[in-house]
Amino acid sequence: MSVDPMTYEAQFFGFTPQTCMLRIYIAFQDYLFEVMQAVEQVILKKLDGIPDCDLSPVHIRKCTEKFLCFMKGRFDNLFSKMEQLFLQLILRIPPNILLPEDKCKETPYSEEDFQHLQKEIEQLQEKYKTELCTKQALLAELEEQKIVQAKLKQTLTFFDELQNAGRDHGTSDFRESLVSLVHNSRKLQNIRDNVEKESKRLKIS
Repeated sequence: MSVDPMTYEAQFFGFTPQTCMLRIYIAFQDYLFEVMQAVEQVILKKLDGIPDCDLSPVHIRKCTEKFLCFMKGRFDNLFSKMEQLFLQLILRIPPNILLPEDKCKETPYSEEDFQHLQKEIEQLQEKYKTELCTKQALLAELEEQKIVQAKLKQTLTFFDELQNAGRDHGTSDFRESLVSLVHNSRKLQNIRDNVEKESKRLKIS
């Protein structure tokens, strides 16, 4: 097995290539053992049908183990070559290739670029604060408008009640009644002013 950690490949695949190759090796080895066991069972069944056979099951087992050892040696030799090809040509990331999460390292930033980015961040923060203050001011103005609308609604309701009261007392038009009331109040104010003036004149004389 390879001793190269291949950490960059592990970052991409989510597992080390050596671990992948080890699992393939174990799978092939298990399959080889299962095939040899099946072959041994077939040979034993065939021998049972041959009369006066000198080959015992123990001898067959020894031959099976010997052949298995021979096949395992050949398999290890072939797998070693296959592992090298896989690790060098298939499961290896070329040195000139960067993963998407490392693309930012492809173009190094200078101190001037860093200061420029920091300045942009500060400008964005100031813009955010300004927009936040503007939003709060608009919300406050909206609340004031709601209060004014509520007071205006109360005033309109009050005038409607006055108009209804005027109709109940025989006044057909509330606006005319209001104008007349203002006109009469001015007349009363003028009479009061004249009375006060006359009273002062009499006191002086």
